[in-house]
Amino acid sequence: MNERITIADFVRDAAAILDGNALGYYRSGADRELTLADNENAFDRIRILPRVLRGVGRRDMATTVLGEPVSMPVIAAPMAMQRMASADGELDTARACRGADTIMVLSTISNTGVEHVVPERSGPVWFQLYVYRDRAVTENIIRRAESSGCRALVLTVDAPLIGQREADVRGRFRMPGHLDLPHVLNPDQPMSREADSPQSALNAYASDHLDQDLDWDIIDWIRERTSMPIVLKGIMHPDDAVTAAERGVDGIVVANHGGRQLDTVPAGIDALPAVVDAVAGRVEVLMDGGVRRGTDVLKALAFGARAVLVGRPLLWGLTVDGSAGAEQVLEILRTELDRAMALAGCPDLASIDRTIIA
Repeated sequence: MNERITIADFVRDAAAILDGNALGYYRSGADRELTLADNENAFDRIRILPRVLRGVGRRDMATTVLGEPVSMPVIAAPMAMQRMASADGELDTARACRGADTIMVLSTISNTGVEHVVPERSGPVWFQLYVYRDRAVTENIIRRAESSGCRALVLTVDAPLIGQREADVRGRFRMPGHLDLPHVLNPDQPMSREADSPQSALNAYASDHLDQDLDWDIIDWIRERTSMPIVLKGIMHPDDAVTAAERGVDGIVVANHGGRQLDTVPAGIDALPAVVDAVAGRVEVLMDGGVRRGTDVLKALAFGARAVLVGRPLLWGLTVDGSAGAEQVLEILRTELDRAMALAGCPDLASIDRTIIA
């Protein structure tokens, strides 16, 4: 029996289950996929310098993220079209986050409406937002998320257009026709039709509808329309982090969109320390990209992240065993982080800092 005891075990088994269309979409990166690979490899280049005799018999990894209590500093990243992985898709992820007592971030490009996901989580759900050229559509999505009980809005800022994901282009990716996208324009399943030109259906849709002219004023526009905290996802440059803090956002996510946008940008963990230093505590900083081990979480926390987001590992969990598989992925990360904290001499999250990094 091949027991699943690591994220890599779920990667292996999910690859044997998913059809080529969904597998290619979920695991693809931009261009030569250098950043995609480096998101994981960068963690391997960082060494932990453990402390000893620190009294680690009782360990505590509970924390808060934007004031939301969570059982560990690991939350679910926004992921599009999760019903390609399991029949219940986003509902399965909501159940897994409920079981693990952590935050779920729901994607605009989800197969399940926010009105159904929030009650299933029965706890904190954040909504990830893409801004349409048609601002009335965007405003309606914001109000829909807030009225459904979402507790924060996560604005993706690194996607004025969709990166060239060559696997999706070669495979002419499109969403299976039986699935819906309840938050997007044109409810007649716009991403289930093959694009007219040689590109994926997602690229074609984004080019037609997403606003490529966004600037920093979008934050003020959103703030006028919601009382939810605003988080910017996709910050990599320290100067942008400073501007975000000056604009009064509540949090930022250091991320390169899972290596799916501009290739050859740094790994998220490599960009994290400079961003943390630049904002100097004015906003909470999260990190997304390449987290596959509890030691990865430990390293991100040591560099100043409040928590990390995980995406693809949850998709592999959904594929293998629905909500139970996704929850097992979260529990693997929890167990590995707990062990890493003990062996690094860190009894709680407050004791994790850069002194444990070699």
